[in-house]
Amino acid sequence: MSREPELRTDPALLPVLEELRRREPIFHRPEFGITRADHRTMMAEDFWEVGASGNRYSREHVLDVLDERQRDPQPDPWETDEFHCRQLAEAVYLLTYTLRQGERVTRRATVWRRDADGWKIVFHQGTRVAGA
Repeated sequence: MSREPELRTDPALLPVLEELRRREPIFHRPEFGITRADHRTMMAEDFWEVGASGNRYSREHVLDVLDERQRDPQPDPWETDEFHCRQLAEAVYLLTYTLRQGERVTRRATVWRRDADGWKIVFHQGTRVAGA
């Protein structure tokens, strides 16, 4: 018996999966904006995240880190795969995927909400894969 879950996206959610897949990894897609104002627009007012370190970060802290990255951009090659989408509530979705940044591999989970202004990130978590 496998310890891995069988992750299958409901076929009815495939259009949502594709929309959200194009937005991940969050804050690494310049076509959705690179300024603090752009990032703020992407995030729910009560957004927070848990980093791969296990530390929790507030919306304002994440915005500050993104500002710092913009001041001193560094190469950040990455690959994503294993996307899965699940609807949690009306207009609220959980998107999970694997992110590879060189030798670093993390599992990512983002809770997205679609509202009148478009997609908003409600919560995000990155968990480092052991041994990777």
